[in-house]
Amino acid sequence: MWYFLNVIFNILNKKIYNYFPYPYFVSVIHLVVGVVYCLISWAVGLPKRAPIDSTLLKLLIPVAFCHALGHVTSNVSFAAVAVSFTHTIKALEPFFNAAASQFILGQSIPITLWLSLAPVVIGVSMASLTELSFNWTGFISAMISNISFTYRSIYSKKAMTDMDSTNVYAYISIIALLFCIPPAVIVEGPQLLKFGFNDAIAKVGLTKFVSDLFWVGMFYHLYNQLATNTLERVAPLTHAVGNVLKRVFVIGFSIIVFGNKISTQTGIGTCIAIAGVALYSYIKAKMEEEKRRTKVA
Repeated sequence: MWYFLNVIFNILNKKIYNYFPYPYFVSVIHLVVGVVYCLISWAVGLPKRAPIDSTLLKLLIPVAFCHALGHVTSNVSFAAVAVSFTHTIKALEPFFNAAASQFILGQSIPITLWLSLAPVVIGVSMASLTELSFNWTGFISAMISNISFTYRSIYSKKAMTDMDSTNVYAYISIIALLFCIPPAVIVEGPQLLKFGFNDAIAKVGLTKFVSDLFWVGMFYHLYNQLATNTLERVAPLTHAVGNVLKRVFVIGFSIIVFGNKISTQTGIGTCIAIAGVALYSYIKAKMEEEKRRTKVA
């Protein structure tokens, strides 16, 4: 379900950017729809709203900030380059995750695991060099989102104490929305009021414009909710790998739907990166299995 919702979100999101290139505003809409969804869910008691205190709020603010930053920079990248290219760069997430686990959390990452990430880095570099839609805005934004989401993953684990993941994600969405509104108003506000909204309505009509924004927000919220529920059940590194395999789906579908032309080298680079992730997942799974066995023994 997480993969399926993510594919639909990515395709609809890019279709919106093709006629309405305002990633800061669209990022806010994604979160607004999600927050309204959470408030209605709480109102009907599905789930029951968990009370929040200042201690938990302090834990959630860094998570929400990383979520907001990663979200906006991902969208800037989606608007600037092909969806398949943004997801190829974002395949570097396990690399950032491994670095953070070793240097921030102090967990030792064995050399075999580091070596398995080499193909991912090489593959992404190859794909980037010959990507037809390449530009620096798209590339740098996707890299910033990698770092942001790595920190979000680490802080999320710390914050997931007693509260269930559905409530945690609802609070994160509300706080992240507060972080996203000011830059959207400052960066895109004047353009939107002058011609942004009018241009979009002239191109597709008011009904389609509003319904596209509503549905893209809905799919965004639901796929993230499922991703958070998954994170509750697995380690951050495993989650990062699941995220990369999800990119295989998204890259494949986006190339088919948008008919993106990709160079041979970009295709090979993407495949090498994904193969690296598969190798990494295999080694990681074996290590976790051995840890479990030694605990049992």
